[in-house]
Amino acid sequence: MLKHSRLLRATLPLTLAALGATQSANAQTSASASSTGQTRATDTAGIPDADATGDIVVTGSYARSLAAATETKRQAGYGVDAINATDIGKFPAQNVAEALQLIPGVTITRPRGEGLYVSVRGLGPQFQSTLLNGRPVAINDLIENGGANGRQFRFEMLPAEFVSQIDVVKTPTSDMTEGALGGNIDVKTFRPLDVGNKTTLNLRGTYTTLTDKVKPNATALISAKTDDGTFGILAGAQYWGKEVRNDRSYNTGWYLDKFASALGKGFYTPGRTRPTVETEDRKRLSGMISAQWKPSPELETTLDVLATRLDIAYDEYGLDIYPDDASVAGHKPVLVPGSVKLDGNSVVAATINDVRFMGTREYSLNRHDLITVGLKQAWTPDGWHVVANANWSFAHSYHPSYAEGTVRSRIQFFAPLTYDSSGGYKVAPTISTPVNVLDPANYTLYPFNIAPKNSKDWDTYARLDVDHEMDGLITKLAAGGEYHWRKRDYSRRDFTVNPAANTSLTSFAPNGFEQLPFDDFLSGVGGNIPRTWLVPITSVFYDKLFTDAIANSPLSAGDLRASYVVTEKTAGGYVRADYAFPVGSVAVTGNVGVRYVHTDQVASGNLTAGNVVTPARFPQTFSNWLPSFNLRAELTRDLVGRLAASRVLTRPNVTQSAPQITVSTDQATASGGNPALQPFLATQFDGSLEWYFNRSGSLTGALFYKAMDDYITAQNINVEIPGRGTVLLSTQVNGGSAKVYGAEAAYNQVFTFLPAPFDGLGVQASYTHTSVQANYTAGARPIKDQLIGLSKNSFNVVGFYDKGPLAARISYTWRDKYLSGVGSTTQVPTFVAAFGTLDGNISVRATNALTFSVEAINIANANSYSYNDKEIQFGEINNYGRTILFGVRAQF
Repeated sequence: MLKHSRLLRATLPLTLAALGATQSANAQTSASASSTGQTRATDTAGIPDADATGDIVVTGSYARSLAAATETKRQAGYGVDAINATDIGKFPAQNVAEALQLIPGVTITRPRGEGLYVSVRGLGPQFQSTLLNGRPVAINDLIENGGANGRQFRFEMLPAEFVSQIDVVKTPTSDMTEGALGGNIDVKTFRPLDVGNKTTLNLRGTYTTLTDKVKPNATALISAKTDDGTFGILAGAQYWGKEVRNDRSYNTGWYLDKFASALGKGFYTPGRTRPTVETEDRKRLSGMISAQWKPSPELETTLDVLATRLDIAYDEYGLDIYPDDASVAGHKPVLVPGSVKLDGNSVVAATINDVRFMGTREYSLNRHDLITVGLKQAWTPDGWHVVANANWSFAHSYHPSYAEGTVRSRIQFFAPLTYDSSGGYKVAPTISTPVNVLDPANYTLYPFNIAPKNSKDWDTYARLDVDHEMDGLITKLAAGGEYHWRKRDYSRRDFTVNPAANTSLTSFAPNGFEQLPFDDFLSGVGGNIPRTWLVPITSVFYDKLFTDAIANSPLSAGDLRASYVVTEKTAGGYVRADYAFPVGSVAVTGNVGVRYVHTDQVASGNLTAGNVVTPARFPQTFSNWLPSFNLRAELTRDLVGRLAASRVLTRPNVTQSAPQITVSTDQATASGGNPALQPFLATQFDGSLEWYFNRSGSLTGALFYKAMDDYITAQNINVEIPGRGTVLLSTQVNGGSAKVYGAEAAYNQVFTFLPAPFDGLGVQASYTHTSVQANYTAGARPIKDQLIGLSKNSFNVVGFYDKGPLAARISYTWRDKYLSGVGSTTQVPTFVAAFGTLDGNISVRATNALTFSVEAINIANANSYSYNDKEIQFGEINNYGRTILFGVRAQF
């Protein structure tokens, strides 16, 4: 879950964003900047070495970037934090998501040790709005096992070396594109007129301890501009590779009354449990072009093109154990009397007869393509700013062929199971059976399955902004509008081959199976879990079982039901007024405005009742007014106070709105998506106090509050189904309530007052506390004061040294436990346990043009854990080892 030492060169969680200007690179120093929010932060090379105010000025590259970031935050007209690159191709992380976790209030998810999705102030990934250079971008989704939420941007699609700055806006203004209850995340790439004439080459090797392999990474960035500064072009290319292995002990949950006939009612037992090894071979190829033409100071044209292909070859080796599955004819698990050990209402140990054990192999090549083309035209005559933006992007997540489309090869046997999980969630449960799991004669074939998926997203966007600077109380008036068209086309097939009953695995001898090819599975974790077993070989099962006739079979009712198309057409407009006035000696600035947005949505798919398939189309519209207010008060020369309020929205995940509905053939019931869902809406308030005690130091704190009045919850509702009339649909609906509130604090300083050479030492730290009041249901189970993905506490601490040729960082990032699954009437909720990681980095500048570096990720080799409703109810254990990155960077 954590590769975030790549963050270790991060130039500060406290930082950047201009006060909304779209024009010059220095506009962020003015509180009267333009309303379009697209200006870049000042390059660190532009920071003077002397300070007219008499403050101490530091000259180390990291400290200079810190000073620039601190000043930008200080001057901004709304609440924002960010990080930025100290130079072209020198972003302080290989992964954009991992870089963001040093920002106060930001946490990330890290499946298999790689940062992927971002949460802000306790709200999950779907509640964030991600922009690229101020423009929406198409979504790439996780398709490995069919997940296609449709609101969560996959941050690993963006090479960090292409990124100059990332802004996380927490108190939006009316000109900002709607879509975030958490934060507006704007990722900005390099532009040639900012960079000038530079070339950067970065060569690295990535070594992971569990794979014991090194994979190469190479990045080239070239920027050039004309002598008169009127035209520039920048091009970048990257190849990035990494091999990943994650050792995992997995449990699907604890369930109520599975053995009520033997235990009586009210007792929970564990469901499917799987020791498994997950491997990934990751390859990413990316390219970028940025061109700027500025024939005069008032006119500027910018073209941005970015394309990425990410291939993830996933190979999984598992042993599934089903202690409570009675679905197989002729087999029914039976709990042995007298073998039970209880801890409250949890059965933490027992012997169960006739349990299914299944050796599994799952392979898929998951390909994610992204291309985005953006064009911006700015015209800035005296006192006016007119900016037009257009963007087209396409994201495609798919499997290149059936042979790579989640191929599941499985073998099984039935035997007694004895388990003991009384050691708690931090040790693997004891699992044993008298049957030899390494003898192929004990196994028979299980149905073979291939599930190819295809997810396409189109995103087209156009926008016009106009503002005029004024004198007096109102310093600027701005207005604008935008049109946004988005389409998601998702399809899935399921091919299932049923071998003859009781076909022995020995019929696939000698090359159809193998022993788990790892001899150190979860070697650092206690407990007597199976450490080896037999698994199929994918190519053999595919060749023997997947015939042309099966591949060419027609779509089934299930295939049609799993496919859908959702389109959104959004038209929005805003007005915004910036103001400034004195209150005694206090200078007050800020902005107030309102945004109107109208959405037309059409969700199309197929309803199924048995084998009867009915195409269906569900249109709906909704309109929303979103006011916003920001106030900044310069209480003293060094003390800034802020107040903010706004109305915000997030649209439901596409899968929640998709008409993937299955209707019972003999009852008036159904299950699936709800195309009548309305957006999440919230009212939020924010207040902060910021002390800037020198050019490179600050101590800041903020309080925030979000009241959500349309939280989506799981319920049963009556809906009209074409051809069936009114049926009871088990789905999700609007109606729950939730309130999120909390506090953030951040501190950063370079210790320039220390004697040399210790004056290069510095520290960054931040802490966030988040609480929630919530009331919603999961089935009939009430959920109180919990939201998925919300950690009550999180913090990070970074110590650094940056002086002369030497730069070093060490960081520790930690987040509290959080709810990961709400459960149901018969299943308890699940929690991810508190987790922290230690990372480090050291670099040496051999010459002005050449730097060598080494980074270490997850230095302590920390495991991540989850558990269910109680810590005695074991969940997951994950270990992905350490990652070492070493390389050389040249710039000329």
